[in-house]
Amino acid sequence: MKITINIDEELADTHIAVSCGQLTPEIERLIATIRIFNMQLTGKREEEVFLLDAAEVLYVETVDKKTFLYTKEAEYESGLKLYELEEQLEHAEFVRINKSCLMNMRHVISLKADINRRIAATMSNQEQLMISRQYAEAVRERLGVK
Repeated sequence: MKITINIDEELADTHIAVSCGQLTPEIERLIATIRIFNMQLTGKREEEVFLLDAAEVLYVETVDKKTFLYTKEAEYESGLKLYELEEQLEHAEFVRINKSCLMNMRHVISLKADINRRIAATMSNQEQLMISRQYAEAVRERLGVK
């Protein structure tokens, strides 16, 4: 892989171009990482609205018809439904792990097989999330594990 950086003080916006022989999974992950780099989500905590970098969100969960964004430091309520966030984060490193949760794969430390073909995922904050058997194969595939 060859990386070229051109600095032009005349440019107002940053432009990123990827040239490749074919689109591989590695290049797709690189593009997803670049997209999420500038992606922000809004979350509410104690009547205050915060702008959160999507990359810092460990997981998104729906509880009692409310959607929450979890970071290492705090939890925030989102005004969006889980499926809306899933659409918004589809090109980022988020994957559906059960009917009420999206997980940021960049924050997964380990995976452990559980009963009934489920998987226990340990996150960077040491919290464990359960990946249902319905989504387990897709998660393994996205993480590149068997």
